Amino acid sequence: METRKLGDLEVSAIGLGCMSMSSGYGPPADKQAMVTLIRSAVERGVMFFDTAQVYGPFTNEELVGEALGPVRDEVVIATKFGFDLESRQGGGLDSRPETIRQSVERSLERLRVDTIDLLYQHRVDPNVPIEDVAGTVKRLIEEGKVKHFGLSEAGVQTIRRANAVQPVAALQSEYSLWWREPEGEIVPTLEELGIGFVPFSPLGKGFLTGKIDESTTFDSSDFRNSIPRFDPEARKANRAFVELLASVAERMNATPAQVALAWLLAQKPWIVPIPGTTKLERLEENIAAADVELTSDDLHEIESAASRIAAHGARYPESSERMVDR
Repeated sequence: METRKLGDLEVSAIGLGCMSMSSGYGPPADKQAMVTLIRSAVERGVMFFDTAQVYGPFTNEELVGEALGPVRDEVVIATKFGFDLESRQGGGLDSRPETIRQSVERSLERLRVDTIDLLYQHRVDPNVPIEDVAGTVKRLIEEGKVKHFGLSEAGVQTIRRANAVQPVAALQSEYSLWWREPEGEIVPTLEELGIGFVPFSPLGKGFLTGKIDESTTFDSSDFRNSIPRFDPEARKANRAFVELLASVAERMNATPAQVALAWLLAQKPWIVPIPGTTKLERLEENIAAADVELTSDDLHEIESAASRIAAHGARYPESSERMVDR
């Protein structure tokens, strides 16, 4: 697979988001099956893997650490801090310097590594100046415990302030054909500062694959049950996005998911989506998207049609949206 740069960090053009293997989309998948899946991704050219302390919590980092241990020198591992997960009042945002340091030490143990390749602040903590956060990560980089600094769901001013203290390699935020808010201010700012962009949910939490419609039911532990954009009526209206992708995919001998990922890759050369999956066939489908080349005519067609489609339903419940920095 071709590679791309996030700042000066080189990664595969498509990464693997590992969250769904442990949490979020229903019960955790079988651990050994997921170890095999992650190693299969490496064999197929994926060298960029995304996890976080909060996934599980903790169990996803352990899974990624076990799976990638034998190939540690061949891959880039990204994880995240930013939540209080260990006190009795655990769960809230916490990016105090002492919490960051404790979090990193625990992540190093779970991931079985000496250095974290890319360390993101998972969500901006309004109670801790971003300069203090960036300064703490800067010192961790100087100590050799971290290589690169990232932010997630951060706004423009936060990105600028953090980058002034410690260069930011990547921003991870939601971006896809049905969530394009980053195009307004975020993407131009990242381009100006030389920061890479890692879109999570590049397939709209599975919706843009075409495998979900208004009659689809989710496990009771699946967080999509709480997302307004996944209400049955919203799903019915949002099928217009899938129909657009399917119409392009049909003539290219591709799938809607592959066109959705190829569309993201075509936006900027420093965009690296991280679709997640628990199935080998979906992994192979997503990886193959790197070989789908959309022409300028294809991109114009998608842009023209998408501009006439309004996404129905909020992308997050209100409690989650409050954690997004703007």
